Amino acid sequence: MKVLVIGGTLFIGRSLVEELVKAGHDVAVLHRKPKHDFARRVENMMADRNDAESVREALSGRRFDVVFDNAYDWERGTTAAQVEATVRACGDRISRYIFMSSVAAYGDGLNHKESDPLAPDSHSNPYIRNKASTERLLFRMHVQRGLPVVTFRPPFVYGPNNPFYREQFFWDRLRAGRPIIIPGDGHRLMQFVYVGDLVEALLRAMIEPRAEGEAFNIGDSKPLTQVELVERLAKAANTEATLARVPRDLIQQAGGNVFEEPYYFGEYLDLPPITMNIGKVSRMLKVKSTPFEAGLKEAYRWYARNHRPRTAGFDFDDKLLAMTKTGATAEV
Repeated sequence: MKVLVIGGTLFIGRSLVEELVKAGHDVAVLHRKPKHDFARRVENMMADRNDAESVREALSGRRFDVVFDNAYDWERGTTAAQVEATVRACGDRISRYIFMSSVAAYGDGLNHKESDPLAPDSHSNPYIRNKASTERLLFRMHVQRGLPVVTFRPPFVYGPNNPFYREQFFWDRLRAGRPIIIPGDGHRLMQFVYVGDLVEALLRAMIEPRAEGEAFNIGDSKPLTQVELVERLAKAANTEATLARVPRDLIQQAGGNVFEEPYYFGEYLDLPPITMNIGKVSRMLKVKSTPFEAGLKEAYRWYARNHRPRTAGFDFDDKLLAMTKTGATAEV
């Protein structure tokens, strides 16, 4: 098949492109740079997916059987209207338009099924708002004009080549013999999906007839608490974790951030919990979850070979630990 991957050079997209090439597909990658580092067999297409004219120009006269839309602009956001422009630029002869949404599309809550309502268009968080409103648009286009859309709602994706400072955040500290900050009681639930499982599901959605017009939750069936996460990360690194519980209000007063440095529990990993029921993707796409411990072993193997610490040091950790020990209040 002729396959277009929008946003195919990092993490999920990179793994997807590699598997598509292995399977013998004719693959093109659309991104904002004039070249990529795949082999010449993978075509390079340059466009800003948020710029409708740029996308139309890049896709003019081209035909693809399958389009994977993995790209989200974290700085500017990617709206439903911008995704719609991309869909229209792809023409009406595609057999699948596979869109990468997120568990965040639900907004909040536990144990969601795919049939549950998504967050409203008025939601205050732009990422949640954009993912939810884009899914609604795509499924309207499915009903109104037969767009062969499939959407996926992964939680935290982990594995080799992860560009987010998540599992690596903890391994940097564990390998340095550092204590791990636990926000609050450490009982917030988190759900994960191994990148290889997500890519397998994407590939199967290309050809499974029943997938058309469907949304899929995908991830490990059992959520973990934050403390359980740290324990498993330590086990993957063949060490033990020393935990230091710090109240969230103190972390916030000190300047800790979920979305940018200084991180205190990895990038994005201390958010209100959203969890999902995973049964549908197992039944329809026959995807089996990689055991978390096995996936972490692969991620740690990559980390040990390739990762360089992304933080200048542990100054913020030390600040929190000192404040907790003395009972001090942070200066605002």
